[in-house]
Amino acid sequence: MPLIPLRGALYTRSFLLLASFALIAFALLFGVAIGETNIQLSIVVKALLNGLFGLDWAVSPIDQGIVWNYRFTRTIVAGCCGAALAITGLVLQSLLRNALADPYLLGISAGASTGAVMVTIAGVGAGVLSMSFGALIGALLAFAFVVMLAVFATGRFASDISSQVILAGIAGSQLFNALTAFIIAKSANAEQARGIMFWLLGNLSGVRWNEVALAVPVLVIGVALVLWHGRALDAFLFGSDAAASVGVPVRRVQVVLIGATAMMTAVMVSMVGAIGFVGLVVPHVARFLFGSKHLVLIPASAIIGAVFLIICDIGARTILSGQILPIGVVTALIGAPCFAVILVKGSRK
Repeated sequence: MPLIPLRGALYTRSFLLLASFALIAFALLFGVAIGETNIQLSIVVKALLNGLFGLDWAVSPIDQGIVWNYRFTRTIVAGCCGAALAITGLVLQSLLRNALADPYLLGISAGASTGAVMVTIAGVGAGVLSMSFGALIGALLAFAFVVMLAVFATGRFASDISSQVILAGIAGSQLFNALTAFIIAKSANAEQARGIMFWLLGNLSGVRWNEVALAVPVLVIGVALVLWHGRALDAFLFGSDAAASVGVPVRRVQVVLIGATAMMTAVMVSMVGAIGFVGLVVPHVARFLFGSKHLVLIPASAIIGAVFLIICDIGARTILSGQILPIGVVTALIGAPCFAVILVKGSRK
């Protein structure tokens, strides 16, 4: 008799796993098929099979190039970016016990943008530092600045600063955005400035296979680190003191998880720019659907975030005929109302 519930749970998990893979597959297919010019799904499938397995299906060279070298890479990076930002928001909300925490509001994205611009435009590092490494340094410095400001504002540390972190994050975000604008105005020519300003709003147009080769491993490593500390994140929901009382090494876990979130945010920002509201909204949707256990929330947030950003990218390519919008504009149009709802509900509670 005890085997029956166990078998039912196994079937449920298997079904959810298959449904997740199917959802991601459909999102990828439609992300490749829909764009400025729609491509039939049958042609998309043939082109992907040609590229993945070296087959020789009859596909025109133009369609093959659009599918394999442009839209497929763009959709993969969009999915990786959405998953990474969603997990980052989930981790920050759990560690800080603040429903409004996410890498965009806490200034991490702004710091990563500043670091990336300093390397590419101002020439910091003399060509030794990569754009992604510069973004990582900027993200870590931004988060350190936000935490220090919150500590000085409260005179305390650990969980007591969570109420001040959002305000400190807004200040840090404005500071690093101002630094980015100053560097662009001082060091960039008119053409570079136009390109960077479009990139800062979220731009997936330039991603190719090199970016895929960076985004996928970073996402896998980040998800693995966060999943490894999933039970510790459950304990952090009751505060850092409660987590320490059940044997969680609080400082080590905080350092590892903040490092993982900074790494994912920095790499994604260095490729596609600062995209807001994904890390804020998606974790709340995942909690509403799947509850509060992080071993379930982490993969759920990753899948929802990936699908959400792929859908937003489709919207960015199709809302205006003949023009591609920055993807950050689309996520803001969706995320800002959701942010308002979360803010109102949190204030009432």
